[in-house]
Amino acid sequence: MHSVQRYVPVVLRYLMGIIFFVFGLNGFFHFIPQPPMEGGAAAFAGALFATGYMFPLLKATEVVAGVLLLGNRFVALALALLAPITINIFLFHTVLTPPNPVAFFVLLANAYLAWSYRAAYRPMLAAKVAPAAPEAAPAAATPASAAA
Repeated sequence: MHSVQRYVPVVLRYLMGIIFFVFGLNGFFHFIPQPPMEGGAAAFAGALFATGYMFPLLKATEVVAGVLLLGNRFVALALALLAPITINIFLFHTVLTPPNPVAFFVLLANAYLAWSYRAAYRPMLAAKVAPAAPEAAPAAATPASAAA
């Protein structure tokens, strides 16, 4: 059982990376056809497009975070960037469109991975912290110290 458990975060990280990388790129290149939207879903998506910056920002964040997850680099940061996007995807597909099992999977996978990498979030979630002390500048070499 333990041998399977240690692979779950890796598999979920790859799946999340692929999902966000592919769907993020699809936002720019439109290689996966999207069904037409109606009602609130169309209004919401239209508002994102109408801003001129929000939809490209979301899709660029998805691509970058997907690459980070696939490359196993800054995974906790990628998950933190994807958390609000994941919640929005889940709510969009729960409230504005018919339920989508992929949206539910992405939400659960993100939550599981965040729990798996919880040690990386501990410093960020401390109730009270002090700023780091400034580092002392290195002493400049003087002619006397250079001769010694």
